Amino acid sequence: MPMIRFVREGRDVECYPGENLREVALREGIQLYGLKGTLGNCGGCGQCITCFVDVPDGPSQVALSPRTAVEDQKLRRRSQSWRLACQALVNQSLLVITRPQVGLSDREALLAAAQAEPLPLGPTSWPVVEAQTPSAEDPAADATAEQPAGPTATSDEAC
Repeated sequence: MPMIRFVREGRDVECYPGENLREVALREGIQLYGLKGTLGNCGGCGQCITCFVDVPDGPSQVALSPRTAVEDQKLRRRSQSWRLACQALVNQSLLVITRPQVGLSDREALLAAAQAEPLPLGPTSWPVVEAQTPSAEDPAADATAEQPAGPTATSDEAC
């Protein structure tokens, strides 16, 4: 599974491919919002721009879904590495700096340490579960599979 390394918090969090970054962060107790965002955010609709995060240059830039039109509009005066967590889907492992508008005194040291430890890429799709077939050792399973189904509520005989 993809791993999200939250640099400010010093935490690694697993998620499923295609999961929303905001949903993962909130589920794991990661503080995405400052005071203003905590008091009044749009709930993930991309309208309030209080859930923005910084995704440092490098492999992390392609680990998320492409920027949406909402992000292009709302973040037009911000760094290209900033994303709205509510609009970003996680495809691969990445580094994330939450609340980039708040200074992080040792940002470069924390970022270097986070980049020094490799992240697993994780799968790029959901696992496929194959249907189980009845085994030759279980005749009861075969007997129930061969019995015809009775009339259903939608059949002509149900009246």
